[in-house]
Amino acid sequence: MSTLDELAAQLRGDDGLLAAAIVDPPAAARAELGEAAAAGDPAYALLVEAIREGELQHYGGGRLLRDGDPDLALLAGDHLYALGLQRLADAGDLESVVVLAGVIARCAQAHAEGQTADAAEAWRRGAAAVAARGGTL
Repeated sequence: MSTLDELAAQLRGDDGLLAAAIVDPPAAARAELGEAAAAGDPAYALLVEAIREGELQHYGGGRLLRDGDPDLALLAGDHLYALGLQRLADAGDLESVVVLAGVIARCAQAHAEGQTADAAEAWRRGAAAVAARGGTL
């Protein structure tokens, strides 16, 4: 099962409005940033991709939510940010929380300024920083 398939399955398992709106990821969708950050730990790949999916939901490019309701996409984005950051904090990896919270902030600024390439660069650097830590959950 791919990282995105696993994330979709977990979100469906949460039940409720968001669970009912989760779709299978497109066949071509890859969890490249999560895999880059994972440093061999699939749990990290899932958490990083949850946070990445949160950003994508906020800015219109999500992979796991049925299209059509921008309010639900915003709610899903917030939920996914919190899911990833909380699990990292629960595992005691506060350094990765700081790194990825910084990525979220830089992405928000980049999108506000219309600089989507800067958001992509923030993710590339953030994933590399998390991988360099080599932490495990």
